[in-house]
Amino acid sequence: MAAGERPCDGPAGARVKNTVSIDAPVPLQQPLKPVLKRGALIAVANWQVILIQWTADSLFKLLLATPIVGGVFLVALVVGAEPGELVNLQWREMAATIVGLLLSHPMVLTAFLLSVAVVAVGGSLFVFLVKAGTVAVLVRGEREGGVVEEPPLHLDTLRRAAKFSPEFYIESARSLYPRYARLGLGLMAVYLASGSGYLALVFAIGLAGDRWGMAALVTAGFVAWIALVNLLYLLVQIVIAADDSNVSAALRRVSAFMRHEPRCISAVFLVVLVLVVVATGVSLMATAALGLIAFVPFVGLAVLPLQLLAWLFRGLVFQYLGLTSIGAYLTLYRRFAATVADTGPARAGRYVLDPSS
Repeated sequence: MAAGERPCDGPAGARVKNTVSIDAPVPLQQPLKPVLKRGALIAVANWQVILIQWTADSLFKLLLATPIVGGVFLVALVVGAEPGELVNLQWREMAATIVGLLLSHPMVLTAFLLSVAVVAVGGSLFVFLVKAGTVAVLVRGEREGGVVEEPPLHLDTLRRAAKFSPEFYIESARSLYPRYARLGLGLMAVYLASGSGYLALVFAIGLAGDRWGMAALVTAGFVAWIALVNLLYLLVQIVIAADDSNVSAALRRVSAFMRHEPRCISAVFLVVLVLVVVATGVSLMATAALGLIAFVPFVGLAVLPLQLLAWLFRGLVFQYLGLTSIGAYLTLYRRFAATVADTGPARAGRYVLDPSS
């Protein structure tokens, strides 16, 4: 492939040779659009993993709802609250109300929180297993799919990137699961520490009398921090599957990758974030519109199936956007790996890919 300017970022006039044995998936003179297009097509070609991810996330949410619903009856039995009033609340309000009512019964509250923790950890481990197989399929599709992003797009071209098979998915999930579980448990520990620190800061701000300004600033910083943690977590998952490396080696490679491709990674993240925000807005408007027709005689009977279809479509769209971002990051990472192998540590942030690590 001919040398060209780096997309997305890089010093003006920077040149990168592309003569390594691994074919760069996107020509280096192209902008960000082919990277995102390639990620989207890789996800479409392996549409089975979209359904698998949606099913796994739906089951996880259902599992989390189980102890909360059980808490309603627990409160009714122990505290004497009315279950009907609790069920009519939103699930966040329901959880807060249950915890508030149980504060006067420490033993019961402890049992309730332990049940939530057991379900959360167990469900998360299941999600890690599913995600391991999903990322492995996308890695293989991106690596062996050829140049699917260049027009004209034909069905045969898309089939080359379709690498899903039940056998490969199960074997990859089994192989990657121990590393994904360790990484995921580390993420949960970061979540717990971050959430505890955030609540402590908000409580301290409330005691100091500043109710809005500083609290809003702390909340914005907390949201940005969680977004950064999630991005780092996703990139480490990708590198573990792409290089078959352990967690510590993947962290080092992701660190070098983020230093080498900061603008490209940020651009993919922002584009996907905007798409998620737009999809969320459309979903909220559709929900509100369905709520308006719920009171119309006879027409209101169609609201429930329409809401179920909207819920299904929304979940699939969000999963598709997430897997599109994985495909785009994979494309960028393969280009980075090829660049490091070709230019050496001096041009790649003093980082050398070691297949044995």
